[in-house]
Amino acid sequence: MAVRIRSSFSIGSVHGAAFWPRMGIVTRREWLTLAAALTLVSQGVGAQGPSSGDYQGPLKTLSLEQLGNLEVTTVSKEPEAVWKTPAAIYVITQEDIRRSGASTIPEALRLAPGVEVARITTGEYAIGIRGFNSRLSRSVLVLIDGRTVYTTFTAGTYWETQDTLLEDIDRIEVIRGPGGTIWGPNAVNGVINIITKNSKDTKGVFAEAGGGNVEQVFGNARYGAGNGKGFSYRVYAKGFSRGPQYHADGDNYDDWRGGQGSFRMDWNGRASDHFRLQGDVYGHDFGERVSATTYDPPATSVLDGYATLYGGNVLWSWRRVQGAGRDFQLVASYEHATRSELNFGDIRNTGDFDFIDRFPMPRQEVSWGGTLRFSHGSEVEVFSGLTFTPSHRTDQLYQGFIQDEISVVKGRLSLTPGIKVLKTNYTGVLAQPDVRLLYTPTATQTLWAAYTHALRTPADVERDFNLSSFLGYSNGLPEFARFSANPNFRPEQLNGYELGYRRLAGTKFYVDIAGFYNHYGDLFSEDLVAAPYIETDPAPTHILIPAQFGNGLVATTGGLEVAPEWRPRPWWRLRGSYSYLDLHVMRATNSKDIGTARVFQGSSPGNRAILQTGFDLPHSINADIQARYVGELPGIQVAAYWSGDATIRWNPGRHIHLTAVGQNLLQPHHVEFVYDPGPAVGIRRGFYGSISFSK
Repeated sequence: MAVRIRSSFSIGSVHGAAFWPRMGIVTRREWLTLAAALTLVSQGVGAQGPSSGDYQGPLKTLSLEQLGNLEVTTVSKEPEAVWKTPAAIYVITQEDIRRSGASTIPEALRLAPGVEVARITTGEYAIGIRGFNSRLSRSVLVLIDGRTVYTTFTAGTYWETQDTLLEDIDRIEVIRGPGGTIWGPNAVNGVINIITKNSKDTKGVFAEAGGGNVEQVFGNARYGAGNGKGFSYRVYAKGFSRGPQYHADGDNYDDWRGGQGSFRMDWNGRASDHFRLQGDVYGHDFGERVSATTYDPPATSVLDGYATLYGGNVLWSWRRVQGAGRDFQLVASYEHATRSELNFGDIRNTGDFDFIDRFPMPRQEVSWGGTLRFSHGSEVEVFSGLTFTPSHRTDQLYQGFIQDEISVVKGRLSLTPGIKVLKTNYTGVLAQPDVRLLYTPTATQTLWAAYTHALRTPADVERDFNLSSFLGYSNGLPEFARFSANPNFRPEQLNGYELGYRRLAGTKFYVDIAGFYNHYGDLFSEDLVAAPYIETDPAPTHILIPAQFGNGLVATTGGLEVAPEWRPRPWWRLRGSYSYLDLHVMRATNSKDIGTARVFQGSSPGNRAILQTGFDLPHSINADIQARYVGELPGIQVAAYWSGDATIRWNPGRHIHLTAVGQNLLQPHHVEFVYDPGPAVGIRRGFYGSISFSK
């Protein structure tokens, strides 16, 4: 572990309040010169050759019409076609993931319009939806197979511990905009729901091995089977070692090694009952750089080393279908997570129980349900400058909802009002109303509109957190600045307005357009609360500049997202997206914020575009190219950039599959986000290859 002493501190250098213990000071960055050039020359392109196993006929699997009829569950927790969804939803399919060459879930999320994905280091990502991009995806609710992985400890998601075998993902459903009635608090800017395949669809053997310069080495193995009478199962294990990114100071601290094992069982009790039991265990050595402060001796240091991350979870679900439009579902889960980082520790046990019931009425379909969630955390003090008061706490969530889908004009116009009522250990009773309108003038057109009031509830790091930094000496005394716990931190609030349109023109062209306007209140701020004064406890006697996390900001966002797809030939696909964001963050009346507004406003790109093309070539070869543009992030001094990826797959035999992937091809390295202390980290150009076997 390398230790570096720093004698400076910047209140307001939280970089979007991603997670305050990791705050640092950015003193330099590298401007990148970008070039955009990707070409694919193919002559004599014809029909796709034979393929088998997991790699069968990618472009021909789903037509554009079939993609529109693809059933999704994230909007209402019930299966419904994309065409009939009154929300800005985008589905990343298994084929999309495979053809993109993504090696992690965050890399796959780059495919969705309106989703901002920025790699910070090898294992850290900043992910946001429609603004407010941050290290832990603040205000975005993330689920894996219906299990919430958003943590109330830090108000976000630790992406480095959210993993699965990518080949087992059926689809990723991304809602841009508030999750509304169904999902409750913290689904403010969007919902990401990762859904894996039923175990009956993963029978047999799958094995994969590969490596490269950043993806240094990895291996995956899975086995699945069943009894032919409605019961099936699978087990898998995976492991990897990833190398560091580019560091101008030569401190390659961010290499990352980890592994995960999992099981899943599905069975049908009766014709109307489906049961599921699944679980995961994982462990990681995660390279990181953090700031750490001590009072005695007075110092703020920069530490490089490995965080130890391990945990596991288990989930059980039961769904009974009682007839057309009538069913109910129970889901119970438990998760243990231990984080031993260089400057703090968190040992957390979370239990969750979720219930939903749906039944029809004349020209209506009613859904109602509730959630109980308990998360007990024990915080470990490593340095005196980072503490929690109290150090043990159980976060609680109680919520219930009701939603009514009303058929105003049968098969054409529907209205869906709903409301969710909730209470946490940090709040009183709160309400989140939602209303959505869906109009389908034809079988290939959809127009929808929505209004939602959404909330992000307070987290432990806002209510119980004390963070100090040593500034130096003044008049012979050490001088510190400290953010103290704020027991009065309130929920952040959003009033959101959305409008969307989908259209399938013939069999070759599809377009999805969504626009939005959001108004935010009571947003997180960093406040100076009083003049400096002399403090004697903790020792030694020192000067303290008192600060606190508050609710001193307001904001507005407006934007447009366009996602077209064109299939000019059976073997050729063109798709892309463009996202425009207009974000304004301001100090509220009487706000004492000292600079967070500028960081928030400048941490999300105003313009983002992606262009993808895919080919099915002769001799069972598939080729895909992706180019993307991300606008500048002036709040954290990151320049706009172009980047691109390319993937080639070849199936030389019935069960063997070869893949070659190039990532970030347009420059040796580029900066995507600034978060850790020290110089900005450049994301390197990467190459890896793999061989897989499936039978």
